[in-house]
Amino acid sequence: MDSRIRAPFLKDGVIGQRHIAHRIPLSRPFVGLEEKAAVLRVLDSGMLAQGAEVAALEAEFAGLLGVEHAIATSSGTAALHLALLAHGVGPGDEVITSSFTFIASANSILYTGARPVFVDIDPATYNIDERAVEAAITPRTRAIMPVHLYGQMSDMDVIMSVAEKHGLAVIEDAAQAVGATCQEGQAGTFGTGCFSLYATKNVMSGEGGLVTTNDDRVADRVRLLRQHGMRSRYVYEGLGFNYRLTDVSASIARVQLRHLDEVIGQRRENAAFLSGTIRSVATPQFAEGRGHVWHQYTVRLNKDHDRDEAIHRLAEAGVDTGVFYPRGVHQIEHVRAAAGDHHLPETEQAAREVLSLPIHPALSKEDLATVAAAVNQL
Repeated sequence: MDSRIRAPFLKDGVIGQRHIAHRIPLSRPFVGLEEKAAVLRVLDSGMLAQGAEVAALEAEFAGLLGVEHAIATSSGTAALHLALLAHGVGPGDEVITSSFTFIASANSILYTGARPVFVDIDPATYNIDERAVEAAITPRTRAIMPVHLYGQMSDMDVIMSVAEKHGLAVIEDAAQAVGATCQEGQAGTFGTGCFSLYATKNVMSGEGGLVTTNDDRVADRVRLLRQHGMRSRYVYEGLGFNYRLTDVSASIARVQLRHLDEVIGQRRENAAFLSGTIRSVATPQFAEGRGHVWHQYTVRLNKDHDRDEAIHRLAEAGVDTGVFYPRGVHQIEHVRAAAGDHHLPETEQAAREVLSLPIHPALSKEDLATVAAAVNQL
């Protein structure tokens, strides 16, 4: 394991009146000497925006996934927006997706003028219930957007079969799932993949995203739209966006990408320890044949636990936590106004019960033991 990942992390914090000498953060972006050197190299080059570093990141990411094209964007949200537009999604269309996700999944659909149609989740994996997708298809449906939540892929065999049967595009929201696999392949290689390089992700640059595809037409459209609809300088083919990635961000992501295997390996090791040690709450499940990359390690509290109280008690023990997500996206006001009412009991129950624990590679064995012991005291 790279010493930059296992370096000790000490930070003082105060919870109420209690002094915590060593807080265990929920996430910690890891930035080492390699990333710092890469940034300085870009700054010294004088080429800061969508230059050689961006092109190299795109080539390396495409090579990692074994796809024809990877197009860098300014964020994961921008990647989703451009992917939808490249597939012709627009006003009057519908896109089937999960409500148990970050707001960007729904917002990107709304940006196009289309309507999100939400399908409930599989309570075991928190991913979209693939068996319910086909029943949600209408004459207006243009695309299916599965969300590979927490680092575990959806059942893409089922989703691709339904999409092909009905002639629908598939946009994979793989923001949390770089490196994740299933029996059929990697995240981002089935439909059009969309990834995030946000600071908490397993490969990060602070902010950024990528679109992956084997479709030359889709790739061309994404490239055109990310730069103001401009294929050659000052020649515009229509309305576009400023969704470009900087070379500074790309240089960080390139270093991070080289360490992806070890980062995933450490996250898997940490997850195995927690799942083998925690007894007081339901630990995460994953489907057979899935290669989970553990962007989040999310337990499920039972009816005897008050989540706010659990969060407070863990904080007193020096353990940071997160709730991803406290409401289904279908319950958020502006989404509900556009999408209408949806009855999603599994999504709503999960939103009341989930709690994410630290899983990142900078955790020491002592940190992991502290996390597990604190959870077992709930």
